Amino acid sequence: MERNYTSAVERADIDQGLKDYFIGVYNHMAGGLLITALSAFVVANTPLITMMFNVQGGMSLLGWLFFLAPLMIILGFGWVVARGTMSQVRGVFVAYSALMGFSLAPIFLVYTGASMARVFLITAGTFGAMSLYGYTTKRDLTSWGSFLRMGLLGLIIALIVNVFMKSAAFDYALSILSVFIFVGLTAYDTQKIREIYVSADSSDIRGRKVIVGALSLYLDFINLFMALLRLMGDRR
Repeated sequence: MERNYTSAVERADIDQGLKDYFIGVYNHMAGGLLITALSAFVVANTPLITMMFNVQGGMSLLGWLFFLAPLMIILGFGWVVARGTMSQVRGVFVAYSALMGFSLAPIFLVYTGASMARVFLITAGTFGAMSLYGYTTKRDLTSWGSFLRMGLLGLIIALIVNVFMKSAAFDYALSILSVFIFVGLTAYDTQKIREIYVSADSSDIRGRKVIVGALSLYLDFINLFMALLRLMGDRR
């Protein structure tokens, strides 16, 4: 009887710890999205946006810097997580969120505010449903991960090819494919974040896991939003 009581208490502690852990993940992710939205809005409504493009309509050196900076940061993020302090890990996450906003600022010039708000709500609903599925399902989604990562790699290659092809039909098809890939990745990443939780982790290790998980879901949300915006957004 005493053993069963102890086991029940331990399970309750783990459940509460897991709940707090995921609250931290979602709070950091939401904070990152807010920073991205604010920085994109600020850039789109200041002279910075005109400095990102040259007179021929292409991106200027500053534009390319803003566009490539998030990629450079994400490549070094793992090193910071492994060797940096918690303050540095949080700082890199904040910097990445802000720079992502800089690179996304041109969407304010392309799409109407009402359609962006509508697509954001659709994205939030879809993301929430799939993340909940990933959190609650008993099904092992490991096989999804391999398939989706291969699909993501193929998607990136196809997007690069379409930069030169400039095919509207191909872009539309890739946007549909992007939706399926990032909907699946949302569920897969949520389950993976749950699986790496360990109740005995120190606060430092748990904090690093929270930010890594938040970044994964943040990227899923941003990419899902952009894919849906290309499909459903109303152009100015």
